[in-house]
Amino acid sequence: MDDHNDTRENPTGGKNQQDNDSHHQHGSGDHDEAVNESDEQRGEQGLLSEETHPAAEGEATHQEHHTHAEHDGEGHASGSHEGHGEGHGGMHAGHEQMFRRRFFVSTLLSIPVLLYSETLQAWLGFSVPAFPGSEWINPVFAVIVFAYGGVPFLQMAMPELKDRSPGMMTLISMAITVAFVYSLASVVFPTQSAFFWELVTLIDIMLLGHWIEMRSVRRASSAVDELAKLMPDTAERITNDGDTEEVSVSELSEGDLVLVRPGASVPADGIVEEGDSDVEESMITGESKPVSKEPGDEVIGGTINGDGSLRVRVGATGEETTLAGIMRLVEEAQQSKSKTQVLADRAAGWLFYVALGAAVVTAIAWTIAVSFDATVIERVVTVLVIACPHALGLAIPLVVAINTSLAARNGMLVRDRIAMEEARNLDAIIFDKTGTLTEGEHGVVDMVTVDGVAEDEALALAAAVESDSEHMIARAIREAAEQRDLTAPDAADFEAIKGRGVRASVDGNEVYVGGPNLLTQLDSEVPNHLQRFADEAGQNAQTVVYLVRERELVAAFAMADVIREESYAVVDALHDLGIEVAMLTGDSQDVANAVADELKIDTVFAEVLPEDKDKKVQELQDEGKLVGMVGDGVNDAPALTRADVGIAIGSGTDVAVQSADVILVQNNPMDVVRLVKLSRASYRKMQENIVWAAGYNVFAIPLAAGVLAPIGTLLSPAVGALLMSLSTVIVAINAQLLRRVDLDLPSLPGVDASGHPSAAD
Repeated sequence: MDDHNDTRENPTGGKNQQDNDSHHQHGSGDHDEAVNESDEQRGEQGLLSEETHPAAEGEATHQEHHTHAEHDGEGHASGSHEGHGEGHGGMHAGHEQMFRRRFFVSTLLSIPVLLYSETLQAWLGFSVPAFPGSEWINPVFAVIVFAYGGVPFLQMAMPELKDRSPGMMTLISMAITVAFVYSLASVVFPTQSAFFWELVTLIDIMLLGHWIEMRSVRRASSAVDELAKLMPDTAERITNDGDTEEVSVSELSEGDLVLVRPGASVPADGIVEEGDSDVEESMITGESKPVSKEPGDEVIGGTINGDGSLRVRVGATGEETTLAGIMRLVEEAQQSKSKTQVLADRAAGWLFYVALGAAVVTAIAWTIAVSFDATVIERVVTVLVIACPHALGLAIPLVVAINTSLAARNGMLVRDRIAMEEARNLDAIIFDKTGTLTEGEHGVVDMVTVDGVAEDEALALAAAVESDSEHMIARAIREAAEQRDLTAPDAADFEAIKGRGVRASVDGNEVYVGGPNLLTQLDSEVPNHLQRFADEAGQNAQTVVYLVRERELVAAFAMADVIREESYAVVDALHDLGIEVAMLTGDSQDVANAVADELKIDTVFAEVLPEDKDKKVQELQDEGKLVGMVGDGVNDAPALTRADVGIAIGSGTDVAVQSADVILVQNNPMDVVRLVKLSRASYRKMQENIVWAAGYNVFAIPLAAGVLAPIGTLLSPAVGALLMSLSTVIVAINAQLLRRVDLDLPSLPGVDASGHPSAAD
């Protein structure tokens, strides 16, 4: 990177630099000013073309995203977030500044036109001094305003016409062009009135509306930029001799040891090797309280260290970090379209033809009524102006952007916009039991063996078979063996049997450890006392795991998994929202029933193999229900894909679950309730905006056409533009009100301030 910087600073040889020194000293100020002005003009031209090519903008951003990833391993989260901001929030900020600047300049240039307008002078009862040439003030300044403030709308309409998909820019262009041409013609061929003051006012109001729109979109779409800013630019890397050196985050590599001082941001994902501290993770996981970290714990890049000092071994950098993954998902969500958005886009296209037809009918009707004159042109211009689908085009994107931002801030990452919209209609939600409704941390609480086999022997044998497995039950068995100071014999030929258990060779014997499905596969008989043990364990919501040697059952272990405290509130809250709750598990029917009775779950699917989970989702769908599936995104992948809304619960770092539509960063089932609530609130805002935007046009077009002319009520083009822009502002404000939706636990139905079910439940 340094080499690139040097080349830019001195692209020519030293001799040329010396020869030009005096030139730079004398003329650099003027030269820089000219360059800046030229760059500004080129930037505005680029923004104007991008304004009408959102798809191209997204593609360009996507390409830029990959280019960053390929260049020296630098990505969104590797200290280069400034460039990222240029591609997203910077884009909207550029539009905002352009329209703001043109609005103020055009408004300033419009003042002379308004002052020397005979119509306004008559209405408001004032006069201004005339002087030789004052009759040219209106046409000259109107032409300047049209060229500076109006031509951009014509430029933005060209792509719509080329794509044969006319929209609001085409309507705006038609309106101001008709007014401009007619007004200039009135100078050459004197008529009763000209539209100069209406023309400049219309352009000013259109610029104001676009400025407000871009400002709202920029603020709503700031989620990615805010995430990018979380990552620090530099890090303190610990050298081999124990000293620290400040380096760019982009220079960090996997395996580096970094020092994170109190109050500093964690520069990359990694594992704590030394130190204890509380880390603020709310900006990533949505967890409101600081999370305690000690050696062996994972930390996420972009989170903020508390009062302690940490030494962290870097595990992921650049595009591989959790933060970069979250940013990618947020970008995908903001670029995806909902069903309502597609409908709004179609409506905007239809409205163009409706407006054009209304303008033609208006022209014919008024020509017949009063003959062709300035009044006819005024009516046509007013119809075209007031029919601009400005509010309709803004109605859904603003809600989508705010929804995505709110979801990300609450630990919900939306990969599929349509699924987010469908969440409001869910009839049933299926939860995977282990690790979702329960803690997922099993422990051996009891065991029984057949005659001739000691408990320690059976436990050591089971630990040997489970030595290579990372399953939570395997860890529980190994921990139980360690607590008894048992030494597990060597195992070989380890094999995981999907949905049933594991197999290994121990001392020449074929040994299995697994649940009831394993016994079915091996066709093993269960002795009576082991069956009684399993029945009692099932009644206590305990999972039973069997040890089989040479296809003979030799022991059974009872495993306990604690129900999560949040699960009670989740089930009650979903019931109050009118949603059926189902549970899916590979555990025995007794264990599943015990958990379901405790949580008041409606439907239970027990002893289900991983490959059959999606069939259970299909069963509910066949009943005509819209089904959501909540799982860990690994064994539940087919079911998540089959569900109408797949919801993967992450562990705080797993944000790349490709099978899910929505990912909950924090491993908290209560976020499922928040998801449904946010979906319903967002859709309600979409409906309100669509009704307002479309209803406004249905009401305003006939009014603009002059249906009330017989009673003396007519709208001028400027008033039509004001009403159109007012409609846009109302839609933008209504979308912003979505930010007020309360997703905190106390407001959730069926949950009191403590997070527990309320007494009424």
